[in-house]
Amino acid sequence: MSFASYNSENDKDKDKELSRKKITLDKGPKVVAIGGGTGLSTMLRGLKEYTSNITAIVTVADDGGGSGALRQSLGMLPPGDIRNCLLALAHTEPVMEQLMQYRFKDGDLKGQSFGNLFIAAMNGISTNFEEAIKKMGDVLAVVGKVYPVTMENVDLYAELENGNIIKGESSIPKASIEQNSKIKRVYLNPESPKPLEDALYDIEDADCIIIGPGSLYTSILPNLVIKEVTDKIKTSKALKIYISNIMTQIGETDGYKLSDHINAIDFHSNGRVIDFIIANNGKIPEPYFTKYKNDGQDIVEIDRENIPKQINIIEEDFVQIKDGLLRHNTKVLANVIMKLILKNAMPEDGKQTFDYCYLSERIKEMQRG
Repeated sequence: MSFASYNSENDKDKDKELSRKKITLDKGPKVVAIGGGTGLSTMLRGLKEYTSNITAIVTVADDGGGSGALRQSLGMLPPGDIRNCLLALAHTEPVMEQLMQYRFKDGDLKGQSFGNLFIAAMNGISTNFEEAIKKMGDVLAVVGKVYPVTMENVDLYAELENGNIIKGESSIPKASIEQNSKIKRVYLNPESPKPLEDALYDIEDADCIIIGPGSLYTSILPNLVIKEVTDKIKTSKALKIYISNIMTQIGETDGYKLSDHINAIDFHSNGRVIDFIIANNGKIPEPYFTKYKNDGQDIVEIDRENIPKQINIIEEDFVQIKDGLLRHNTKVLANVIMKLILKNAMPEDGKQTFDYCYLSERIKEMQRG
């Protein structure tokens, strides 16, 4: 066989493998992930290895950093969390991701990310923000969909336990720390923004709805205080999973155990929206644990005795240190989620049975490495 023939056969084998993988992912479960911040985008990177039927529903209450600056100057919805989710679901060259995440170091644009500016420009040539996100997704070859939870311009407010009202997502943790007062509740202004219809449809149609991981009061709950969203979650037949944070967060969940997170979610959702909790039981390497502890953070304790027995708790070692920071191991997390779906989101007809066979094989493939 000539070198050219060998290369040609190699290319055919690669094409077949890519085609087979695409078919497998296209037949994957329909997963809706709700939240914002780093936690959501980190999890999405693992999920896209199992299914292309992913919908990320993202908070738009961010008012800090580069997103806040664009929101104030251009009157657009904050692009930062949207950008991170798009990149997490993208199949693009590493240099493109580096470009989209690049932050200017000097001048008027100091601290601003190129990706935010790209979305702002796309918003300028689109009829609305939703269309701009879709176009951005096309450019980045995104698997799945990313939706803002609402197209309305909303502000996040918090009532602290001392009775003070704090305006602004970026101001809430600071005020909680400075006033030494925990967050009692959060709400939006306007209080009842209209959620995106496509997001509601995907919640209703999902096999699995995932809430978190992420900042409880500033990334997760801003989505769940929208009544139409929580009503759809409650009536959906999907498996409903909460991904617990590994550590508490300063100014938001100081001293919180796992049950405190669940109580806050139930309170803001006006009822139960969770079937399963996935929580970390792995040990954090000593130098990093000490660093986080000195910064005022602690491990989220799994206090099973204070959590309703109807909620199943799945424990696993998710600890991963990346760039000196504690993160969920996305591969392990995605594998646990998919096993839960395979076991509990039972198929109802022949087509689904066929699809779930594909998922079972994909789980085995990923475990083999």
